[in-house]
Amino acid sequence: MATEASYDAVVVGAGFAGMYMLHRLRRVGLSARVFETGDGVGGTWYWNRYPGARVDVPSLSYSYSFSDDLQQDWCWPETYSSQEELEKYANHVADRFDLRPDIQLGTTVVGADYDEAANRWTVRTDRDDLVTARFLITAAGCLSATNVPDFPGLESFGGTWYHTSRWPKEPVDLSGLRVGVIGTGSTGIQAVPVIAEQAAHLYVFQRTPNYSLPTGNRPMDPEVEREWKARYDEHRDLDRNSYAARHVPLPAHAALDLDRDERDRIFEEAWYEGAFAMMQAFKDLRTSREANETAAEFVRRKIRATVKDPEVAELLCPKDYPIGTKRLCLDSHYYETFNRDNVTLVDVRTHPIEEITPSGLRTSAAEYQLDVIVFATGFDAMTGPLLRMNITGRGGLTLGEKWEYGPRTYLGLSIAGFPNLFTITGPGSPSVLASMITCIEQHVDLIADTIVHLDQAGLETIEATTEAEDAWVAHVNEVADATLYKYANSWYLGSNIPGKPRVFMPYTGGFNVYTARCNEVVANDYEGFALA
Repeated sequence: MATEASYDAVVVGAGFAGMYMLHRLRRVGLSARVFETGDGVGGTWYWNRYPGARVDVPSLSYSYSFSDDLQQDWCWPETYSSQEELEKYANHVADRFDLRPDIQLGTTVVGADYDEAANRWTVRTDRDDLVTARFLITAAGCLSATNVPDFPGLESFGGTWYHTSRWPKEPVDLSGLRVGVIGTGSTGIQAVPVIAEQAAHLYVFQRTPNYSLPTGNRPMDPEVEREWKARYDEHRDLDRNSYAARHVPLPAHAALDLDRDERDRIFEEAWYEGAFAMMQAFKDLRTSREANETAAEFVRRKIRATVKDPEVAELLCPKDYPIGTKRLCLDSHYYETFNRDNVTLVDVRTHPIEEITPSGLRTSAAEYQLDVIVFATGFDAMTGPLLRMNITGRGGLTLGEKWEYGPRTYLGLSIAGFPNLFTITGPGSPSVLASMITCIEQHVDLIADTIVHLDQAGLETIEATTEAEDAWVAHVNEVADATLYKYANSWYLGSNIPGKPRVFMPYTGGFNVYTARCNEVVANDYEGFALA
């Protein structure tokens, strides 16, 4: 039922960010309404229920730290949690902290306008809700705006097609079917091994090969879990003071300081520790092309040793961008899957997809008969979820107009010309380059503390100054330019979306450095913000 109401804050999204934001707002005595497009809580872990969906951060780190009772009580069955377990966890949090009464599910925000005279936001939804709030807080996630490529002929396809981020809740039986997976990023890499076990034949359409490492996922060792719970505060502090918000001991050596045997010994250990460990095996892998190549070639040797067909192995080997400059993938037997007789790798860089046909898919070289197409084509990352809300700030300036040439924020948190708008893990913050829940908690705590500061000081509004925003954007670009990230066309740059401005969006300076900067801003009376 549509509503007209007034709140202290409207929060968009009921994933891990939105739920914690609601919890903190309540704790400081503010009223809030959360609007969530999905029919359940969990955000990423509600939507991404495709086969093989799994987190790429260890479960004991990828969890809330704000409640010691919660982190002591909850038991993770695996070292890297599945989608099912993370959705279960999200629902437990919603129930444990009685969040559901203030969350409206099945509701999409379609517009938000700032009223300068009243210093309030007016928010509209697709269910004809019209609510006002002093604060508008976006918690829609960096990877929630689905990207379905506009292939000619898709509407003519006589089979069934799915996008990995909109997989049905009901089980999908692919037994005996001819399946095509388009895309080999993180979702495709996770889905392919599981789909291959069901399908009569699986065609994997790859444009760009990705570096992927084994998760090493296994049942949780009770002794490891006991140790973590006994020292959770220490583990959390280590995470918060690390580059990627996930503590991995910093290396003393540069990659080229050691001979190949010693270097490979260290890489071998990192290979089984996950993505963050590999990129922190040596201190110069993000900045030196020559050092980075030693890690890249180590992974390529692993691929060649795993995949039996040399031609297929070479197609799976990334060669034209440094390792780690696209988000590293973690997999469960991805490369081994290409040794199966019912799996075919199709190179669509050499022979692009030309159209979807009634009976399948046609490239420039061949036609493939398919019963099911799975789009593992990712997202309009970071900016997409925000731009789709149709946000309008001071003077009728839309966020789309403001970001015509790419996103501009201060700290990834605030936007000049948009008072009392907070963007949790927005462009210009570490977000997708770090362990997400740790980033979320840091941003949510900062937002809640800022609102308390405003109220205690008798102030109504806060927004970034144009000067601070300009300086932060310049700093984000400067830090990124000192790394190898610029050598890859990735969704970090928006290069997967036709027409999207090519701007490097995450902050590469490190979560620990970013947090220190935020603390400095607050200590200096909210330096870079205009408070009124």
